[in-house]
Amino acid sequence: MSISEQAFIVVLILNTLVAVIYGIWNFIQCRIREKSVKEYMIRMVIMLMCPVVGPMFFAVIKLIGVLFFRQNVDLADVIFSKERVTTYLHADEEQESNVVPIEEALVICDKGNLRNLMMNVVRGDVEESLASIALALNSDDSETSHYAATVLRDVLNDFRAHTQELFIVMNRNEKDSCEYACLLIEYMNGVLKQEVFQEAEQRSFVDMMEKACDYLYERDWRRLTPQYIGWLCNLFLKIQSYDKMKLWSDRGRDMYPDELIIYVCYLKYYFTVGKKKQFFEELDRLKQSDIVIDKETLELIRTFS
Repeated sequence: MSISEQAFIVVLILNTLVAVIYGIWNFIQCRIREKSVKEYMIRMVIMLMCPVVGPMFFAVIKLIGVLFFRQNVDLADVIFSKERVTTYLHADEEQESNVVPIEEALVICDKGNLRNLMMNVVRGDVEESLASIALALNSDDSETSHYAATVLRDVLNDFRAHTQELFIVMNRNEKDSCEYACLLIEYMNGVLKQEVFQEAEQRSFVDMMEKACDYLYERDWRRLTPQYIGWLCNLFLKIQSYDKMKLWSDRGRDMYPDELIIYVCYLKYYFTVGKKKQFFEELDRLKQSDIVIDKETLELIRTFS
């Protein structure tokens, strides 16, 4: 073996040692600091693939960075204060003074103001205004109805996709599936209660929401809150599915016998199906209980007492 070959082998061995030591050292440092090691592993591979040139390249880059770009930070002008500044934005008085409900704007048929109103609604949180936006579909102004149709199409398509995604994740029966069931129920109720879907599609989504409630009922009933049951019963009431409304009211009473929401579900059910005797029995039971009654239920009691 010639001297040049021996020198070449020595250089390869030294280069390999440098690359391996560099990789191991940075691997340990990244683990301690909880950083990604990908960058340093790539550098180590480059050093192995490019003997001498690779290590010299990274060494020169490091040296240039230290000599020319590394500077001490001057904190003399920096003030570490815990004071917080609250910024107040002035209200747009002209816009606020001209705000009217969409229903009234549609009746007046003022195209200019109606279009401005629709644009203001679109800029905000439209998910809470879907029912009002749906009314604008029948507007005589084609531009207003176009705004409404576009918004509804986008929001409802997002709703369909997101509910399907949550439903699939929930049915995987993983550790956090109950959490996804809760998210699905809360998300669906916000849209379904506004009744913006056609009857068949509304029923299918209510059935999906019932499956999410069933999932919680079977696996972790404590997470099936009275509020969830009340939402589901109200949706069954709107689609006239009275048998299921009664079923979930009974389930709610078994789990939460002293919750006002369950009493309200029974009252709505008995009143809607015309069972007067059971309605007044439920009303008397509520009045004799120690449950704190809200304003809406109090008005109901005053009306029928």
